[in-house]
Amino acid sequence: MALVNLNFESQYLNGNTEVSIILPDKPRATSPAEFYGSGAKYKVLYLLHGTFGDHSDWIRKSSVELYACEKDLIVVMPSALNSNYVNWNDCMMGYHMFDYMTEELMPLVQNWFPASARREDNFVAGLSMGGGGTLIYALNHPDKFAGAAVLSSAARNYERTLREPGALENHRTATSVQNAGGIEALLASPANTWRLLGEKVGKVELPRMYCAVGKNDFLYSWYQEFKEYAQSIGADITFEEYEGYTHEWRFWDLTIQKALSFFGLDAKDQGNPF
Repeated sequence: MALVNLNFESQYLNGNTEVSIILPDKPRATSPAEFYGSGAKYKVLYLLHGTFGDHSDWIRKSSVELYACEKDLIVVMPSALNSNYVNWNDCMMGYHMFDYMTEELMPLVQNWFPASARREDNFVAGLSMGGGGTLIYALNHPDKFAGAAVLSSAARNYERTLREPGALENHRTATSVQNAGGIEALLASPANTWRLLGEKVGKVELPRMYCAVGKNDFLYSWYQEFKEYAQSIGADITFEEYEGYTHEWRFWDLTIQKALSFFGLDAKDQGNPF
């Protein structure tokens, strides 16, 4: 595959940012003029990192490049800091990660690269914080994605958890509430995917969803609560739990393969590479 590391000034992030993009390679038996001039548009996976990560995580710690090569798939891996994939109006000059994905990065990819803009050709997936981001994008923009894979994450019942004694003693929770403008504002925000799922099931065509977690993951109980809720409201989500895995890259490397199969992304005919 070809790997592009793109650094550019983002309007929505108010500064330079980086994104890694895996692109399909030219088959050896095809001429450059024929391949690069074909006008072909490829399916795209937006692949999100977790807390403390960046655009390079999936490339360095998994075999996603191999899996993309097998399926002629474009994979777009943005950097998101520790933003939870939401907008932070008062962070520096403003860091609007929620808006950036759909209003800047997707138009960039679809117009600068051979990427399909059709809903049925676009997918989103992520691990941990990126799994939360996957739910945010899938449920706020169901018209843009055909499938979503949530790895080692789940929607949270903010209506309950934010009102529990001591909830705001957790620094990350407190800053998220402060950034949103208070508990009620967070409950009404795009980040409350628990609420959004309940509002949209049966009323909107949602992306096909796949959720996976290791049974030794510290987020397993959170995942179980979400699974029970989703099933109680009739959400069409495929849930899978795996024995022996924690919050780890071996699990994410395994389940991104499962996710690609779930999306129906079949391997291309490899033929004779020589």
